[in-house]
Amino acid sequence: MCLPNNLKDLHTQQPEELRFGSCLLHRGPDWMAGLFSKQAAVYAAARPVYPKDLFTKLAALTAHHRLAWDVGTGNGQAAIGVAEHYNSVLATDVSKEQLVHAVPHSKVRYLHTPNATPGEDLVTMLGGEGSVDLITVAEAMHWFDLPAFYDIARRVLRRPGGVITVWGYNYRISPVEDMMTRFFNTTLPYWDTRARHCMNGYWDLPFPFDDIGLGREGDPANLDMEHDMSFEGLIGMLRSWSVVTMAKQQGVDLLGERMVKELEEEWGGASLVRKVTFKAFLLAGTPRADD
Repeated sequence: MCLPNNLKDLHTQQPEELRFGSCLLHRGPDWMAGLFSKQAAVYAAARPVYPKDLFTKLAALTAHHRLAWDVGTGNGQAAIGVAEHYNSVLATDVSKEQLVHAVPHSKVRYLHTPNATPGEDLVTMLGGEGSVDLITVAEAMHWFDLPAFYDIARRVLRRPGGVITVWGYNYRISPVEDMMTRFFNTTLPYWDTRARHCMNGYWDLPFPFDDIGLGREGDPANLDMEHDMSFEGLIGMLRSWSVVTMAKQQGVDLLGERMVKELEEEWGGASLVRKVTFKAFLLAGTPRADD
């Protein structure tokens, strides 16, 4: 999938106050956590559930199943799937409000990690170097300060046998890709420039880990996620997009009455439930021997 040229140029289009510097895991100040906090309840209700066989496949990649770390856990969708295969899961997020809506699980410990959390503290929280069997990042990797995060990941992953896997999805939803593309094009002026990695299917996401046969840097694996979606669910998912919140903060309602009506007509009616497939993408790897 090619990235639209106008999304590539977002950095030059954004006003200065929307550009961000670096921090530990998530680039930018706590404003970014606040952006997702505003739609936390909608996010929890609207996003698709990850397939169970994904977590079975990931568990088969690691030599041990003692501890997993789910980073940018949001409402815990990935964490609870991972917990079915690991003794314990530490699920972290910069947003307190997202964690309020996280799904409880006896094996999952949810932890708020503000942007200012020192990397050394994170390593300690995770049990020290070489303590983590699996790191998962679902639909969040593009927001991270990648060099800082990768440094921590290399330190805490077990050697040998530790695995990091990241995945995401975007507007590519079959069989309504044309409709989704048209709506996506209306959002382009309001995207944070970091979203380009996700919108480009992680094809250009740096991922400096050894290939283990499930997506590598420059060549992500395909991950189809089937979902029975109502029109109400579709609108809920779109309202949970960070760009919709960002545009509203600038006085623009991307999902106004007219747009919702157009989407309803293209969907086939407000009462129709459709089987859709999110065309997701995944990278997985293990620390390099010389790191």
